[in-house]
Amino acid sequence: MRRRLPVVLCALAVLLLLGAAPASAVDRAGLRSALAKLHARLGPSAGAYVVDLDSGAVLYRRREDLALAPASNEKLFTTAAALLRFGPDATLETTLQGGGEVDEGGVLRGDLFLVGGGDPTLGDPGLRALARALADAGVTRVDGGIVGDESLFDQRRGTPASGFAPDYDLYGWLSALSWRHGRAGSNGPAQAAAARLGALLKAEGVRYGRRPRAGRLPASTAQAAVQLAAVESPPMRTLVAETNVPSENFYAEMLVKALGARYGTGGSTAGGLAVVRSELAAFGVHPRLVDGSGLSRANRTTARQVVRLLERMDGQEIAAAWRGSLPVAGRTGTIRKRMRRTAAAGRCAAKTGTLIGISALSGYCTTTGGRRVAFSLLENRVCAACAKKVEDRMVAAIAKLDG
Repeated sequence: MRRRLPVVLCALAVLLLLGAAPASAVDRAGLRSALAKLHARLGPSAGAYVVDLDSGAVLYRRREDLALAPASNEKLFTTAAALLRFGPDATLETTLQGGGEVDEGGVLRGDLFLVGGGDPTLGDPGLRALARALADAGVTRVDGGIVGDESLFDQRRGTPASGFAPDYDLYGWLSALSWRHGRAGSNGPAQAAAARLGALLKAEGVRYGRRPRAGRLPASTAQAAVQLAAVESPPMRTLVAETNVPSENFYAEMLVKALGARYGTGGSTAGGLAVVRSELAAFGVHPRLVDGSGLSRANRTTARQVVRLLERMDGQEIAAAWRGSLPVAGRTGTIRKRMRRTAAAGRCAAKTGTLIGISALSGYCTTTGGRRVAFSLLENRVCAACAKKVEDRMVAAIAKLDG
């Protein structure tokens, strides 16, 4: 009987623990106090806004209407617009267009056009699939040459931060025909993609007459052109996740141009941002947008505006795809090494932002008490690394909110 007593006591202790709120849980007043003390360390150029998504109650606010540079929190605007306008299952298509007819002997009489659709993921697997599809269709020779057509986008290779010149922070040249993350030689990305396709066609036994080059499918030819093969990007839900989780600048800028090409005045940064502004305005969100990635220090938004976007996106049919595109604290992406062994780990998903002197963290938490919370923390004129430590403590505190 004495041996059973410790077992019984242990069982009772477990039941008590399971039935009680976590010892570290905080109520709203405690959370407000904790956040105020932490946020005071971030200086006068910092804004914060925290809202209970279910009740709409404001849990904490401090300079929430101060316009600040968001760094890569800008990608929240870009990716939200991409999901809303394209839809989560939409893809971006790269095609092979025949500039003439294919005769009975399998010879394409004319040029073969590789037409870019703005897919930021296009690489050897996609080009190889196109080459194989062409060979499987019975084409054995291209009488003309292989022409890389990037005309869907303009030829500005970078962002406003680089004066639209090739931008180191993009790790590639922007182009509607972007192969291997925009890698390009002296002749540009379209020629590079065409040359690579040529090599893959030869491997499939398809020959061609002239050297690969950059060019454009003529309007007179386009109407009669025959689509010979096509390859699609991953669905938009995947492209958006591949933008937000690692904070991919190149993908963000490509998505902006794709929005402009499909729904705006053309495949340019300006054309795409006009589409983004239109989508955000429907939510009552009005940031100052200069680019799609957040590289420009001229971008401006407020913590309240970011949370308003988070609130509105939470109510959309695409909410699962949207939230699934954000890094998870202590688990994935840019916050995989942050907030480990805290209540935020696995409970909070958020987009980071970092430039010299700028830090940001905005997203969602499902707290230990079962509350769903949206938050935005934006800081300028700070030590970014120092600010991130404060952000982590603030989000960990939010995650401990009791129900």
